[in-house]
Amino acid sequence: MIETDVVVIGAGPVGLFQVFQLGLLGLSCEVVDVLPEAGGQCVALYPDKPIYDIPGVPVCSGRELAAQLLTQARPFLPLDPATGRSAHLHLGQQVMALSQDATPGFTLQTTSGQVFKARAVVIAAGAGAFVPKALPLPGLPADAPPPANLHHHLPVDGPPVPWAGQHLVVAGGGEEALQTVLDLSQASDDTRPSRITLLHRRDQFQAEPALDTAVRALITQGRVELALGVPQNVELAWSDAGVNAPPALTSITVLGPDSQPRTLPLEHLLVRMGLSPKLGPLADWGLPMERKQITVDTATYGTSLQGIHAVGDINTYPGKKRLLLCGFHEATLAAHALLARLRPDEPQHLQYTTTSTLLHQRLGVKH
Repeated sequence: MIETDVVVIGAGPVGLFQVFQLGLLGLSCEVVDVLPEAGGQCVALYPDKPIYDIPGVPVCSGRELAAQLLTQARPFLPLDPATGRSAHLHLGQQVMALSQDATPGFTLQTTSGQVFKARAVVIAAGAGAFVPKALPLPGLPADAPPPANLHHHLPVDGPPVPWAGQHLVVAGGGEEALQTVLDLSQASDDTRPSRITLLHRRDQFQAEPALDTAVRALITQGRVELALGVPQNVELAWSDAGVNAPPALTSITVLGPDSQPRTLPLEHLLVRMGLSPKLGPLADWGLPMERKQITVDTATYGTSLQGIHAVGDINTYPGKKRLLLCGFHEATLAAHALLARLRPDEPQHLQYTTTSTLLHQRLGVKH
């Protein structure tokens, strides 16, 4: 069990700025996000698209914004020199259960089995947890663990890459799938698959014309194979590691446009069909909601459950604008409200980063 002042649910831009504001006020926090890397929608949905409405930043991409916010929050999300990761940033897992304790505070448990004991919770989950859209694969046993070679995300830590030197099937026909195929075809020798197959239900893609043209050129050159059709069945290989060991996909039976089934052998399957926001378990936590958004008090961005706050696109109130700038403002007021609640005996003096030696100390600024 990890004990902390605050658990922040969501590592998007508003969640990362929430970490900065909490740390600046001397509150410890842990961050949980279902995606494998920080940045939320900005990284998952539009990493390279320009953003023009961040104060003082004329233009930046979604990935650049996430990187800057991570750098800003780094004093409170320090990296482990051995792993290059922050022990306070828990990625690739979702908060599945939240319960209020007899003593003031909450216990949270994630899909990976991690348990947190927190005095307060801030939900910065955007439109919900962004989970990958699944490719229906008839024949997968419902009671078995997912295949070990079925993937939905690209590796975020670089080599080793699981499909390097092997046959990779990429499923999807949108920009995410096509950009993945293009990038993998141009990857370095130590990360590139030996064979790439693009699996889509029909010979029409939903992507920008330039990207469509580039991928079709790879298909014409024979560098990428195109498999058309809908999965009808799968073949699995089971390991000798025990009944709970995940199987491996060995092939997919695909029903083509000509209504003929074909067997598509593979060594890895990467599903790139986009992400879908889902409220998931937080819809069952007893929070007041209005059109799938959490209602809050605009003085503190607290919910009707004392100790739980909501900031960013997940919340709603009269006059709400779903803009990053508004989320940053909400995170600031939520942090100050949490400080007053968790440390009521401390003086609540507003301090400024330009002059406060205490804030400089927390930020690691050397004079």
